[in-house]
Amino acid sequence: MAWRRLGRLYGPSGQADWARSHAALPTPARLDGDLYRVFFSTRDDSNRSSVAWVDVELGDSPAVRDEGRAPVLGPGPAGGFDDSGVGVGCIVPCDGEDRLYYMGWNLGVTAPWRNGIGVASGSRGAPAFAPMYQGPIMDRSPEDPFTLSYPWVIRLAPDDWRMWYGSNRAWGATSADMEHVIKHARSQDGLHWERSPAPAVDFAASGEFALARPCVVPVEGGFRMWFAARGEAYRIAAAVSEDGLAWRRCDEEYGLAPSGEGWESEAACYPCVVEHNGRLFLFYNGDGYGRTGFGLAVWQ
Repeated sequence: MAWRRLGRLYGPSGQADWARSHAALPTPARLDGDLYRVFFSTRDDSNRSSVAWVDVELGDSPAVRDEGRAPVLGPGPAGGFDDSGVGVGCIVPCDGEDRLYYMGWNLGVTAPWRNGIGVASGSRGAPAFAPMYQGPIMDRSPEDPFTLSYPWVIRLAPDDWRMWYGSNRAWGATSADMEHVIKHARSQDGLHWERSPAPAVDFAASGEFALARPCVVPVEGGFRMWFAARGEAYRIAAAVSEDGLAWRRCDEEYGLAPSGEGWESEAACYPCVVEHNGRLFLFYNGDGYGRTGFGLAVWQ
Protein backbone atom coordinates (compact mmCIF):
# COMPACT_ATOMS: atom_id res chain seq x y z
CA MET A 1 0.00 0.00 0.00
CA ALA A 2 1.25 3.46 -0.89
CA TRP A 3 0.20 6.89 -2.15
CA ARG A 4 -0.37 7.13 -5.89
CA ARG A 5 0.19 10.65 -7.19
CA LEU A 6 -2.62 12.07 -9.34
CA GLY A 7 -0.74 15.25 -10.24
CA ARG A 8 -1.11 18.97 -9.67
CA LEU A 9 -4.76 19.99 -9.42
CA TYR A 10 -4.76 23.78 -9.05
CA GLY A 11 -2.64 26.90 -8.99
CA PRO A 12 -3.86 30.54 -9.07
CA SER A 13 -3.68 32.38 -12.39
CA GLY A 14 -2.29 35.53 -10.74
CA GLN A 15 -4.96 37.76 -12.28
CA ALA A 16 -6.67 38.69 -9.00
CA ASP A 17 -4.83 41.32 -6.95
CA TRP A 18 -5.48 39.34 -3.75
CA ALA A 19 -4.35 36.04 -5.32
CA ARG A 20 -1.15 36.74 -7.24
CA SER A 21 0.51 33.50 -6.16
CA HIS A 22 0.35 30.40 -3.94
CA ALA A 23 -2.38 27.91 -3.07
CA ALA A 24 -1.02 26.73 0.28
CA LEU A 25 -2.54 24.53 2.98
CA PRO A 26 -5.32 22.91 0.90
CA THR A 27 -8.22 21.99 3.19
CA PRO A 28 -11.19 20.08 1.69
CA ALA A 29 -14.70 20.34 3.18
CA ARG A 30 -17.48 18.28 1.63
CA LEU A 31 -20.38 20.13 0.04
CA ASP A 32 -22.47 17.35 -1.50
CA GLY A 33 -21.85 14.03 -3.18
CA ASP A 34 -18.42 14.03 -4.80
CA LEU A 35 -18.04 17.83 -4.54
CA TYR A 36 -15.62 19.35 -2.04
CA ARG A 37 -14.83 22.98 -1.36
CA VAL A 38 -11.06 23.16 -0.96
CA PHE A 39 -9.95 26.16 1.09
CA PHE A 40 -6.37 27.36 0.75
CA SER A 41 -4.15 30.37 1.45
CA THR A 42 -3.10 32.64 -1.39
CA ARG A 43 -0.91 35.78 -1.49
CA ASP A 44 -1.25 39.32 -2.82
CA ASP A 45 1.37 41.69 -4.24
CA SER A 46 2.59 42.46 -0.71
CA ASN A 47 2.91 38.76 0.16
CA ARG A 48 -0.05 38.96 2.56
CA SER A 49 -2.14 35.79 2.62
CA SER A 50 -5.92 35.39 2.43
CA VAL A 51 -8.15 32.31 2.49
CA ALA A 52 -9.73 31.42 -0.86
CA TRP A 53 -11.42 28.33 -2.34
CA VAL A 54 -12.02 26.12 -5.37
CA ASP A 55 -14.61 23.38 -5.74
CA VAL A 56 -13.16 19.99 -6.62
CA GLU A 57 -15.03 16.90 -7.76
CA LEU A 58 -13.40 13.79 -6.36
CA GLY A 59 -13.49 10.47 -8.15
CA ASP A 60 -11.52 8.54 -10.72
CA SER A 61 -10.64 11.80 -12.55
CA PRO A 62 -10.63 14.64 -9.98
CA ALA A 63 -11.21 18.10 -11.46
CA VAL A 64 -11.76 21.72 -10.43
CA ARG A 65 -15.39 22.73 -11.08
CA ASP A 66 -15.56 26.28 -9.72
CA GLU A 67 -13.37 28.99 -8.18
CA GLY A 68 -14.05 31.75 -5.66
CA ARG A 69 -14.14 35.34 -6.93
CA ALA A 70 -13.16 36.85 -3.57
CA PRO A 71 -11.43 35.63 -0.39
CA VAL A 72 -13.57 34.22 2.42
CA LEU A 73 -11.16 35.61 5.04
CA GLY A 74 -8.52 38.29 4.66
CA PRO A 75 -5.79 39.93 6.76
CA GLY A 76 -6.85 41.66 9.95
CA PRO A 77 -6.55 45.35 10.92
CA ALA A 78 -3.23 47.09 11.51
CA GLY A 79 -1.74 45.97 14.80
CA GLY A 80 -3.86 42.81 14.94
CA PHE A 81 -2.37 39.35 15.33
CA ASP A 82 -3.30 38.67 11.69
CA ASP A 83 -2.42 41.97 10.00
CA SER A 84 0.24 40.33 7.80
CA GLY A 85 -2.05 37.53 6.59
CA VAL A 86 -4.10 34.48 7.51
CA GLY A 87 -3.44 30.78 6.91
CA VAL A 88 -6.24 28.21 6.88
CA GLY A 89 -6.04 25.43 9.46
CA CYS A 90 -9.27 23.42 9.36
CA ILE A 91 -13.06 23.55 9.03
CA VAL A 92 -15.11 22.10 11.92
CA PRO A 93 -18.93 21.77 11.97
CA CYS A 94 -20.49 23.29 15.10
CA ASP A 95 -24.19 23.69 15.90
CA GLY A 96 -25.41 24.18 12.36
CA GLU A 97 -22.49 26.35 11.25
CA ASP A 98 -18.82 25.90 10.46
CA ARG A 99 -15.82 27.17 12.34
CA LEU A 100 -12.71 28.09 10.42
CA TYR A 101 -9.64 27.76 12.63
CA TYR A 102 -6.70 29.69 11.23
CA MET A 103 -3.34 31.19 12.06
CA GLY A 104 -2.61 34.90 11.86
CA TRP A 105 0.72 36.32 10.75
CA ASN A 106 2.74 39.23 12.13
CA LEU A 107 6.05 40.13 10.54
CA GLY A 108 8.81 40.50 13.11
CA VAL A 109 11.96 42.53 13.73
CA THR A 110 14.21 40.38 15.91
CA ALA A 111 12.53 37.19 14.60
CA PRO A 112 11.11 36.67 11.09
CA TRP A 113 7.47 36.33 12.17
CA ARG A 114 5.02 35.58 14.94
CA ASN A 115 1.81 33.55 14.63
CA GLY A 116 -1.32 33.22 16.75
CA ILE A 117 -4.40 31.04 16.34
CA GLY A 118 -7.82 32.53 15.59
CA VAL A 119 -11.32 31.29 14.77
CA ALA A 120 -14.00 32.54 12.39
CA SER A 121 -17.63 31.46 11.95
CA GLY A 122 -19.73 30.96 8.85
CA SER A 123 -20.61 28.25 6.37
CA ARG A 124 -18.39 26.34 3.97
CA GLY A 125 -20.79 27.21 1.14
CA ALA A 126 -21.12 30.91 2.01
CA PRO A 127 -19.11 33.77 0.49
CA ALA A 128 -17.26 34.72 3.68
CA PHE A 129 -16.31 33.81 7.26
CA ALA A 130 -16.38 36.37 10.09
CA PRO A 131 -13.76 36.33 12.87
CA MET A 132 -15.40 35.49 16.17
CA TYR A 133 -12.92 37.66 18.08
CA GLN A 134 -10.63 40.52 17.19
CA GLY A 135 -7.74 38.76 18.88
CA PRO A 136 -6.43 35.17 18.90
CA ILE A 137 -7.92 32.34 20.93
CA MET A 138 -4.40 30.95 21.48
CA ASP A 139 -1.26 33.05 21.60
CA ARG A 140 2.14 33.04 23.27
CA SER A 141 2.11 31.62 26.79
CA PRO A 142 4.39 29.88 29.29
CA GLU A 143 3.73 26.63 27.38
CA ASP A 144 4.28 28.23 23.95
CA PRO A 145 6.73 31.12 24.41
CA PHE A 146 7.56 32.01 20.80
CA THR A 147 4.93 31.37 18.14
CA LEU A 148 1.96 29.08 17.34
CA SER A 149 0.72 27.81 13.99
CA TYR A 150 -1.34 25.41 11.86
CA PRO A 151 -4.28 24.43 14.11
CA TRP A 152 -6.06 21.15 13.43
CA VAL A 153 -9.23 20.70 15.51
CA ILE A 154 -11.52 17.68 15.97
CA ARG A 155 -14.76 17.60 17.95
CA LEU A 156 -15.03 14.08 19.37
CA ALA A 157 -18.07 14.86 21.56
CA PRO A 158 -20.09 17.99 22.43
CA ASP A 159 -17.67 18.86 25.24
CA ASP A 160 -14.55 17.06 23.96
CA TRP A 161 -12.56 19.17 21.50
CA ARG A 162 -8.95 18.35 20.56
CA MET A 163 -6.36 20.53 18.85
CA TRP A 164 -2.97 19.68 17.41
CA TYR A 165 -0.88 22.69 16.45
CA GLY A 166 2.65 23.87 15.78
CA SER A 167 4.76 25.54 18.47
CA ASN A 168 8.23 27.00 18.21
CA ARG A 169 10.66 26.11 21.01
CA ALA A 170 13.45 28.44 19.88
CA TRP A 171 14.63 30.86 17.21
CA GLY A 172 18.15 30.95 15.84
CA ALA A 173 20.13 33.26 13.61
CA THR A 174 17.91 32.48 10.58
CA SER A 175 14.42 31.09 9.99
CA ALA A 176 16.03 27.69 9.33
CA ASP A 177 17.39 27.66 12.89
CA MET A 178 13.95 27.21 14.47
CA GLU A 179 12.74 24.26 16.55
CA HIS A 180 9.09 23.83 15.58
CA VAL A 181 7.20 20.82 17.01
CA ILE A 182 3.58 19.64 17.18
CA LYS A 183 1.67 20.03 20.43
CA HIS A 184 -1.79 19.13 21.79
CA ALA A 185 -4.57 20.98 23.60
CA ARG A 186 -8.08 20.13 24.86
CA SER A 187 -11.25 22.17 25.26
CA GLN A 188 -14.89 21.83 26.28
CA ASP A 189 -16.19 24.45 23.83
CA GLY A 190 -13.53 24.77 21.11
CA LEU A 191 -12.72 28.32 22.23
CA HIS A 192 -10.93 28.06 25.59
CA TRP A 193 -8.02 25.63 25.52
CA GLU A 194 -5.88 23.76 28.06
CA ARG A 195 -2.48 23.00 26.60
CA SER A 196 -0.18 20.07 27.20
CA PRO A 197 3.34 21.26 28.05
CA ALA A 198 5.24 18.50 26.24
CA PRO A 199 5.32 17.98 22.46
CA ALA A 200 2.87 15.47 21.02
CA VAL A 201 5.21 14.77 18.09
CA ASP A 202 8.92 15.54 18.19
CA PHE A 203 11.81 15.21 15.77
CA ALA A 204 12.61 11.69 14.61
CA ALA A 205 15.69 12.16 12.46
CA SER A 206 18.93 14.10 12.63
CA GLY A 207 18.56 17.36 10.76
CA GLU A 208 14.82 17.85 11.30
CA PHE A 209 14.00 21.28 12.65
CA ALA A 210 10.31 21.89 11.83
CA LEU A 211 7.14 19.78 12.00
CA ALA A 212 4.14 21.66 10.63
CA ARG A 213 0.50 21.49 9.55
CA PRO A 214 -0.79 18.38 11.35
CA CYS A 215 -3.88 16.64 9.92
CA VAL A 216 -5.42 14.11 12.30
CA VAL A 217 -7.96 11.47 11.25
CA PRO A 218 -9.76 9.20 13.76
CA VAL A 219 -9.36 5.53 12.79
CA GLU A 220 -10.27 2.24 14.39
CA GLY A 221 -8.22 1.93 17.55
CA GLY A 222 -7.05 5.55 17.69
CA PHE A 223 -5.79 8.27 15.41
CA ARG A 224 -3.55 8.75 12.40
CA MET A 225 -1.67 11.97 11.71
CA TRP A 226 -0.01 13.38 8.62
CA PHE A 227 2.23 16.45 8.80
CA ALA A 228 5.06 18.24 7.03
CA ALA A 229 8.57 17.45 8.28
CA ARG A 230 11.33 19.83 7.32
CA GLY A 231 14.98 18.86 7.29
CA GLU A 232 17.12 18.83 4.21
CA ALA A 233 13.82 19.11 2.29
CA TYR A 234 10.12 19.21 3.14
CA ARG A 235 8.42 15.81 3.04
CA ILE A 236 5.11 14.46 4.31
CA ALA A 237 5.54 12.39 7.47
CA ALA A 238 3.06 10.36 9.52
CA ALA A 239 2.37 9.07 13.02
CA VAL A 240 -0.17 6.84 14.79
CA SER A 241 -1.63 7.04 18.29
CA GLU A 242 -4.14 5.20 20.46
CA ASP A 243 -5.14 8.24 22.55
CA GLY A 244 -4.04 11.29 20.54
CA LEU A 245 -1.39 12.09 23.16
CA ALA A 246 1.45 9.59 22.63
CA TRP A 247 2.44 9.22 18.98
CA ARG A 248 4.66 6.79 17.07
CA ARG A 249 6.26 7.96 13.83
CA CYS A 250 5.59 5.80 10.76
CA ASP A 251 6.93 7.91 7.91
CA GLU A 252 8.05 5.02 5.76
CA GLU A 253 4.63 3.38 5.90
CA TYR A 254 2.29 6.33 5.34
CA GLY A 255 4.46 9.29 4.26
CA LEU A 256 5.24 10.87 0.90
CA ALA A 257 8.59 12.26 -0.28
CA PRO A 258 9.23 14.85 -3.02
CA SER A 259 8.92 13.36 -6.50
CA GLY A 260 12.20 14.76 -7.83
CA GLU A 261 10.48 16.28 -10.84
CA GLY A 262 7.84 18.78 -11.87
CA TRP A 263 5.82 20.91 -9.46
CA GLU A 264 6.89 18.85 -6.40
CA SER A 265 10.49 18.15 -7.36
CA GLU A 266 12.00 19.61 -4.18
CA ALA A 267 9.24 19.42 -1.57
CA ALA A 268 6.04 17.66 -0.51
CA CYS A 269 4.33 19.46 2.37
CA TYR A 270 1.18 20.75 4.13
CA PRO A 271 -0.92 17.56 3.88
CA CYS A 272 -4.66 17.21 4.39
CA VAL A 273 -6.27 13.77 4.17
CA VAL A 274 -9.98 13.08 3.60
CA GLU A 275 -11.83 9.77 3.29
CA HIS A 276 -14.29 9.67 0.39
CA ASN A 277 -16.25 6.64 -0.83
CA GLY A 278 -13.97 4.29 1.06
CA ARG A 279 -10.74 5.79 -0.31
CA LEU A 280 -8.20 8.15 1.25
CA PHE A 281 -7.30 11.25 -0.75
CA LEU A 282 -4.26 13.36 0.14
CA PHE A 283 -4.28 17.06 -0.76
CA TYR A 284 -0.83 18.60 -0.47
CA ASN A 285 1.60 21.27 -1.65
CA GLY A 286 4.85 20.92 -3.54
CA ASP A 287 7.68 23.38 -4.11
CA GLY A 288 7.76 26.90 -2.68
CA TYR A 289 5.31 26.48 0.23
CA GLY A 290 2.38 26.32 -2.19
CA ARG A 291 3.82 28.57 -4.90
CA THR A 292 3.32 25.75 -7.44
CA GLY A 293 -0.26 25.14 -6.28
CA PHE A 294 -1.66 21.97 -4.73
CA GLY A 295 -1.99 18.40 -5.93
CA LEU A 296 -3.66 15.16 -5.04
CA ALA A 297 -2.74 11.56 -4.25
CA VAL A 298 -4.86 8.50 -3.49
CA TRP A 299 -4.05 5.63 -1.13
CA GLN A 300 -3.95 2.25 -2.83
